[in-house]
Amino acid sequence: MAKRIRRYITYIDELLKRNDVDFAREAERHLTQVGFFMHERLIHLIVLVLFAVLTVATCITFVVTDNISLLILALAFMVLLVPYIMHYHLLENSVQYMYEQYDRMLEKAGIDAFVNR
Repeated sequence: MAKRIRRYITYIDELLKRNDVDFAREAERHLTQVGFFMHERLIHLIVLVLFAVLTVATCITFVVTDNISLLILALAFMVLLVPYIMHYHLLENSVQYMYEQYDRMLEKAGIDAFVNR
């Protein structure tokens, strides 16, 4: 997914450099892609929160019971939590950047993004 996001952002950035594009049409297509990425972001947020809760719950249980296997489980959760945080960070920042791209597309199309239509 990270490769697809980067490739799509690069594609839109290159598109924004041109002037021979129907930006109103491209903005509508862009919204569809942003919707896909927003859905992906939501799913990863849910998974991230789940792993964070499991990590904290496992750590608390370890402190209460002194069961060493729970410490191993907590470490495993932390190892998985780090890539989830990094991927979610990429998704969040990319989707926010896509909002800016959308605004620039509307500007190039001569449409004010903040006026009711």
